[in-house]
Formats: sequence, structure tokens, C-alpha cells
Amino acid sequence: MSISKSGSEHKSGSSEPRAITLSSPSRFIDRELSWLGFNQRVLEEAANDKHPLLEQLRFLSISANNLDEFYMVRVAGLREQVRAGVSRPGLDGRTPAQQLQSVNELALRLMADQQTRWNELRKRLQQEDIHVLEVEDVTKADKAWLKSYFMDHIFPIITPLAVDPAHPFPFIPNLGFAIALDLKNNTTGEMMKALMPLPSQVDRFIRLPATPKTKKSIRFLSLESMLELFLDIIFPGFSCLNRCEFRVVRDSDIEIEEEAEDLIREFEILLKQRRRGRVVRLKLERGADESLKKFIVSGVGAEDQDIIEVDGILGMAQLSELITDDRPELSFDSYEPRFPERVRENGGDCFAAIRQKDMIVHHPYESFDVVLQFIKQAARDPDVIAIKQTLYRTSKNSPVIAALVEAAEAGKNVTALVEIKARFDEEANLRWARDLERAGVQVVYGFIEYKTHAKISLVVRREGGELRTYTHFGTGNYHPITAKIYTDLSLFTDDQALGRDAGRIFNYVTSYAEPPMLEKVSMSPLNMKNDIIKLIKAEIANAKAGKPSGIWVKMNSLVHAEVIDALYRASQAGVPIELVIRGICSLRPGVPGLSENIRVKSVVGRFLEHSRIACFANGHELPSRDAKVFISSADWMNRNLDRRVEAFVPLENETVKRQVLNQIMVANLNDDAQSWILQSDGTYERVLPDGEPFSVHDYLMEYPSLSGRGEALDMEMPPKLAPKATKKAKA
Repeated sequence: MSISKSGSEHKSGSSEPRAITLSSPSRFIDRELSWLGFNQRVLEEAANDKHPLLEQLRFLSISANNLDEFYMVRVAGLREQVRAGVSRPGLDGRTPAQQLQSVNELALRLMADQQTRWNELRKRLQQEDIHVLEVEDVTKADKAWLKSYFMDHIFPIITPLAVDPAHPFPFIPNLGFAIALDLKNNTTGEMMKALMPLPSQVDRFIRLPATPKTKKSIRFLSLESMLELFLDIIFPGFSCLNRCEFRVVRDSDIEIEEEAEDLIREFEILLKQRRRGRVVRLKLERGADESLKKFIVSGVGAEDQDIIEVDGILGMAQLSELITDDRPELSFDSYEPRFPERVRENGGDCFAAIRQKDMIVHHPYESFDVVLQFIKQAARDPDVIAIKQTLYRTSKNSPVIAALVEAAEAGKNVTALVEIKARFDEEANLRWARDLERAGVQVVYGFIEYKTHAKISLVVRREGGELRTYTHFGTGNYHPITAKIYTDLSLFTDDQALGRDAGRIFNYVTSYAEPPMLEKVSMSPLNMKNDIIKLIKAEIANAKAGKPSGIWVKMNSLVHAEVIDALYRASQAGVPIELVIRGICSLRPGVPGLSENIRVKSVVGRFLEHSRIACFANGHELPSRDAKVFISSADWMNRNLDRRVEAFVPLENETVKRQVLNQIMVANLNDDAQSWILQSDGTYERVLPDGEPFSVHDYLMEYPSLSGRGEALDMEMPPKLAPKATKKAKA
């Protein structure tokens, strides 16, 4: 598999392309194809020999899980548009039907690449004495152990199903995995069709114990293979003539009616319906009996375009279960996040540390524990009288929730904005909301038409007869698990203007009352988009006036047409623009006369780049102390800027600004170890390092952040970095 080029667009014909202007639909790259290009880059990391073997397997698993979610949401939406007869073209001028055709073609190639990669990884795992067995590999001793395991752990929860006029084809839920069978009664000779749904509550891969012969070998058997071994127990008196494994992916996008009077009740109903969404993909085992495949297709109600025959393993997302702790040399070296020195110097007192100076914590290089400590300290501090907290996603046993409950039980005024429309976390958030309400927390569910996506903690503390606010603004969720693998920023500040703005954002969501003004923060859906465009226009004015200009941006996705057009105009005015966009990018860089001053790169590596940063030169060469620097919870997408509550926060403390601009942004721009450059045709080319590769992740793991260092700041300064040009791969 080539790892120098990753495609996200189709090309047709060899005619000379037309000039792309600010009025051409082709100035935009289709967002669905751009996303598939991103997932292809994720898959390419499964072939990157610079990563340990089990980490390559993890990238393969992630790419498979990503593709499932893509079909559950994005493709399902396209399918519904096609069914409804929607023919209105998207940003790039193509209709939903045309988009769907291109998406399915690219997805098929991606799936084939995934199977190829799995076959290669499986061989390499065998070389490392890690084996995924087939039924024929199971010894008598293995089968004896497996039978005991099967009877104790699997047999009690499986439900074999006959399918006949008295037993109709059962409903297979979203991501349901099952085996269809042609069975023959050994006594009467009668034929019967049956189904064996695989239980989702057990491991997909069962690890076999070591034996004197296998010694230190690590051996797994898939659940479907185990069931095949014991069909005589599951269907006593029957013989299996044919079998076909299949897997169903269903529409899982929830749409909420604006006029719904009871939002909570509405979501509880919709969550139950999600399992029964339309089929958007039916994966069948290639080579199975044709009549059995037709039986499955008819039973699940799939259409021709839903059907994919797979020559290989189904449910590749579960390959992550093969990543064992027994072989640490095959995984990334463990990494222990740093804890801000300034908090330690103040005896663990977060408020004292923040009073000294604003502090930004860079996860996962710095521990998320400081965020938890901030909230826990607020819950236990007798001088804290109020806590306000947004919750978009959090972990199963959330310490944030526990701290808020503790604060409420201690008599503090606690408000939690729980966003129950956080995709795939709605059910968990409903449970959290009820737990919080029982403890006395004032729970607010936000707007029906807007998601509350801003990440804010606001603490009000009584100090010297006055009230003082301490605020945390984040780019990521209050989730201690994802904070170990997502790169995100946490700003802690006692800037009272920022605190007042945070309070206004909370009041906007709790009371629907638009704030007449915000002092420093921009927020969507009110003024963030316009403020971003104003900042871009200011760079245009500087360029036209002959002053230094420049824009550096880092985020997950860039889709919003108005913002992209503003960036195009900036490029036309001569503003140099560097964009680090991990995932979807609808902007087409490097187009003569339109975007030749824009470069777009994507960093895909050990950590998931998730922080959102925007930097504007402000009449000086980037990077400089005079630049305007912001962090945000929002990507530049329509949903974030027009239909969500988001925050766009200026960084004004010199050390904090320098950390984000001179350290984090420059390191991202310099990365040539795990970067891809977006070409004007929509494809990506891997960057080729000149000499020793520079990895932004390795650099930031090694060198401490500037902010929060306290007295240790001068002891361990990271080397100075300057932006450098990077060499891209040749096609």
C-alpha cells in the first residue's frame, strides 16, 4: 500500500480544467469526500512502520469505527435526501445522488484497503507469536477449554432463532452481527433456516490459555468461530449445510422537531428508535450460499445499494480487542503527563496559581487532573458560593459529575448545562442529568435548535468581601479518558471580563436572553462568525497597506463557505495563510488567482489533534508578541458557527500567548514526521522530511509547556522553533 498519496476526490476525463474563481462551485471540496480522505490517512498510519505493530492495528480499528459512524450519520443523511427527491446541489455543485455515488465508490476502495491491511498485519502478528486462530487451528485441548468457557459465558446469553412462518425474521439492531444458517434435521431430513445473533455484551475475541506446547504464544479465537465449533450444542439434532455472517449498519442520526414541548421525553423516544433506523449498509460474507444471502437481504429490508460483500473479517472496529498489554514493546512507550508546576508551588491551590497569572494546560502532554482538581477544589472550598459548568461529553464514572454533586450537597449554587444532543452520548447525558438533579444541581438542557458545545467552567468565590470569578475555557470535553489521547487546551484565568462573558454565555443558554454585549469573548450563534471574518478582513487591509500580514489556524474541520471565501479573498490580497486542518477541509488551496497563498496540512499521528487555535498577524510578522491569538471550542463549520453555542476566547497573557503561538502552532507547522499536504485537486501528499524528521507529538512530550511552569520556567526551556518550509511527497 502506498503511503505517499491519499485521495479524497475523483477525477474524470483529461480535459484542461476550467479556471476556479470566487463564483465557481468547484472552489469547494466536497465535505464527504474530504472526510473519506481523512479516514484514508488514518488507515495509512496502519501501514506506517514507524509505529509499533499493535499501534498500527489500533489505527486500522479506528479507521473501521470511523467508517461505521460515517455511514450511520453522514451517508444516512444523504440517503434520506435522495429518497426525498432532494436535488439541490451542495457547495461543490453536486447533487446528493452524485455525492452518494462518489462516496460509495471511495468507501468500497477504503474497505478493500482495510481488509488488505488486516491480512498484512495478521501475518506480522503471527511473526510476533500473536495468533488469531481459525476453527481448524483449534486443538482437542483447546476445544475442551473453549467448551467450558462457552457453557459458562456464552451459552446462557445467546438466543438461536428459527425463521419460518411462525417465527418471522427478527429485527437486527444497529451494528448487529449475526450468522444465518441452513440447517437440516438429522432425524426427519427437513430443512430449516435459522439465525444466530452474536451477543454484544461479550468479547468478540476470546483469548485461549497457554499450554505446554504454546508456551508464551498469545492466541485468540473469534466469537463467530467459537459458535461454529458448538453448533451441535446450540442446535442439537441439526446439521449445518450453509452459513453466512452478516452485519447491519443503520441510520443513527437523530433529528429533533423544533416544536417538541418536552425535549427530554422526545429524546428518550428517539434513542429507542435509533436502534430501528433504516439500513444504510449490509455487509455479507462473500462466497456464502446465494439463497442464504437473499434470505438475509429480504429479512433485514436492505436495498441493492446497501449491500456489500466482504472477503475477509466483519466488524473490524473490534480488532482493538487484540491489543494486549502483555507485549508493551509492540505499543507506544508509556507517557506520563506533566502536572503544572505553578499549582504544585502553591500547595495544590488552583485558585492561588491562577491569581498569579493566566495559565494554559496542554493535554495530553499536561495532566487533565488539574482540570478535575480545579472543579473538586471549588466543590470543597467554603468560600466558593457558585459553580457553573457545561457538559457535552464526559466519562462513564465522571469525576466532574461527582464533584458537582458534592458541591450541590454542600449547599453551593451549582448549575450544569447538559447537552443531551451530543451525538452517541445522548443516553449517558440523560442519566447524568437525572443524577445531578437528585443532588440538587440546577440542570439546564439548553436550546432545542442549538447544541451547547462551549467548554466552560465558572467558579464564583468570595474573597475579601468581594466576589471573584475563576474561569476555565477548554477546546475539548470534560472527559478524563479522551484527554489522554486528544490534544486540547485548557485556559485558566481570573480575568474578570472573561468571567463576566462566561456568565453571560451561561445566562444566554439558561434564560434565552441575548447578552447586549460581550467584553472579550465571541460566541456563536451570535457574533463569532462575523468577528472571525472581521479579523480576516483586518489582515487583508494590512496586506493592502503594505504591512506584514498572516493567518495561522489549527482545527479539526473547515467547511463554512463564508469563512472560506473570506480566506480566499485574503489570499488574493497577498495574506500568507497556514492552515492545520486534521479532518474535513472544503477549502481548495494552491489555486492560481484564488488561493495560491494558502497552504493546508493535516497532522495524523499518535495523538488526535483536537485543539482549535486561530492566530492573526495584526501588522507584524508571525509569530510575534503583537499577534492576536484565540482558542475556541468551535471548528469553522456551519453547525458550529450558526447552530451551536460556542466560545472564541482571546489569549492576552504574554506567556500563554507565546506558548500557543511560538510553541504549539510553530511545532505543528514544522511537523514533517506525520503530516500531509492538501493539493489543489483534493488529494493529500505525505510530507517527506529533510534529514531527521520533526514530530510535533514527540517534541511536546519532551519539552514542557511555557505556561504554568512557575519557578521551573527558566530551568527547562524548550528550544526555540522557527517556522520552516516542508518538503512534500512527489506523486
